[in-house]
Amino acid sequence: MTFSIVARSDDGESWGVAVASKFLAVGAVVPAAVAQVGALATQADANVAYKGLALSHLDEGATASVALQRLLEEDEGRDHRQVGLVDLDGGAASHTGQACIDWAGGATGSGYAIQGNCLAGAEVVAAMETAWTNGVDLAFSHRLLAALAAGDAAGGDKRGRQSAALLVVRDGAGYGGGDDIAADLRVDDHAAPVDELGRLLDLNDLYLTASDDDEKVEITDTLRAELEDFAHERGHPDFATWVGTENYEMRVADDLSWIDQRILDLVRAAS
Repeated sequence: MTFSIVARSDDGESWGVAVASKFLAVGAVVPAAVAQVGALATQADANVAYKGLALSHLDEGATASVALQRLLEEDEGRDHRQVGLVDLDGGAASHTGQACIDWAGGATGSGYAIQGNCLAGAEVVAAMETAWTNGVDLAFSHRLLAALAAGDAAGGDKRGRQSAALLVVRDGAGYGGGDDIAADLRVDDHAAPVDELGRLLDLNDLYLTASDDDEKVEITDTLRAELEDFAHERGHPDFATWVGTENYEMRVADDLSWIDQRILDLVRAAS
């Protein structure tokens, strides 16, 4: 009833899960990940306890294969479960219980585990694996989404579409550096959930991802005056207030020493 990819980035700094299903709010059930520990997806007759148990095993140093073995040994419902794991070092493991709804299966490789049940066919997993393998030039979150979209295009869940989710973790990647959540996006009920997830990821990149050095434009005295005039024309006391109102804190320096080129382009387009 669900298809997913669990992966670690090639640089070993990020872990993530992308998942879609004909199921309400799949992101609330399937994915879990902790930076510098690993990630997993629990699905089919999902055992949500797997999330805490697997991450605990991985945090204690178990490989993905060992952690999976421990999960299954302790679970009498293993034949109805499907789960994929990736560990700290990119080791991957996947399990499809023999009672999962056909077509059900998966594939693993260095740094990734792909799995699905109640699918249109084996071509769903094959398409996801090809997209993942060919997506080495994409940013990690977009590479996960590309794999998910390939599975969706290949038929995905044979019952139809309803929800999708993306969870990506990396040390210090959260808002203001306060946690490890680089992206935690959920489309709970939508006619085209994977497409909508892509739209949300683009917004996440804009609002909740810090600017790279090559995206930063120095705010000179002349530019500062231009920005302040822009804010005043819109009824704000200063440009910093406008930044907060529009949620661009990750894209403009607190001291107004720089502004992201995209935000500057937006300001000038609106002027």
